[in-house]
Amino acid sequence: MDNSGKEKEAIQLMADADKKVKSSGSFLGGMFGGGHHKVEEACEMYCRAANMFKMAKNWSAAGGAFCKAARLHMQLQNKHDCATSFIDAGNAYKKSDPNEAIKCLNAAIDIYTDMGRFTIAAKHHISIAEVYEAELVDIEKAIAHYEQAADYYKGEESNSSANKCLLKVGAYCAQLEQYQKAIEIYEQVGANTMDNPLLKYSAKEYFFKASLCHFIVDELNAKIAVEKYEEMFPAFSDSRECKLLKKLLEAHEEQNSEAFTEAVKEFDSISRLDQWHTTLLLRIKKTIQGDEGDLK
Repeated sequence: MDNSGKEKEAIQLMADADKKVKSSGSFLGGMFGGGHHKVEEACEMYCRAANMFKMAKNWSAAGGAFCKAARLHMQLQNKHDCATSFIDAGNAYKKSDPNEAIKCLNAAIDIYTDMGRFTIAAKHHISIAEVYEAELVDIEKAIAHYEQAADYYKGEESNSSANKCLLKVGAYCAQLEQYQKAIEIYEQVGANTMDNPLLKYSAKEYFFKASLCHFIVDELNAKIAVEKYEEMFPAFSDSRECKLLKKLLEAHEEQNSEAFTEAVKEFDSISRLDQWHTTLLLRIKKTIQGDEGDLK
């Protein structure tokens, strides 16, 4: 379907809206009132133009039009509508200009936190983190926004949402070799979930991840950690993850890279290990003397 006509229509609508805004601030507009009403009309016109630009897939123009609407909403003291327009602008810019998208989402977050709407602010911090992950590949900044989202969720007692954000942070910290921070997160989330009947099955996974981070730092640390997790969460002792850790610790102590690889292969044949686990296991295996550095 050809939407090029929509783009022309949108450009005209933007020009008309600009005129309305100018006339609302003029001497006559001020004298005879109606300035406020004209700004409201211009606001609506910018939003309509933005949606037409979206239909024509001109994402930058759509983002720009939503931003104009947002600024007018702010002028009219319509905080909620202003934040909504900034979100719409951010979503449009995501498809054309990630940095502009982040600016718009941050502007909306400032309004939501000012209004005490922390759950919505947290949701948009996650959106920003995802832009940093996927588009701008700036993991440090993604981590900062996931942490901020987790803080806001915790403050609103949304612990399950907070944990999801923290687990993202933990995974990235381990990849960036910030093992101590990753360990603290996995232990914290593991402790939070092990008493919950619906979530306790996941606790063994978090303790497993914490143990792998310990293992990279120091073998003795890992041994002590595994014992601590077994004490805290007896179900961990019977898990395949715990049994694998014990086999790996034994192989590492004996500097036996074949036994290490065999144990990993055996586990992987039943429960597939993802990229994250494989990366950490390879880092551990490389600390065995004379190792080739793969898991084949």
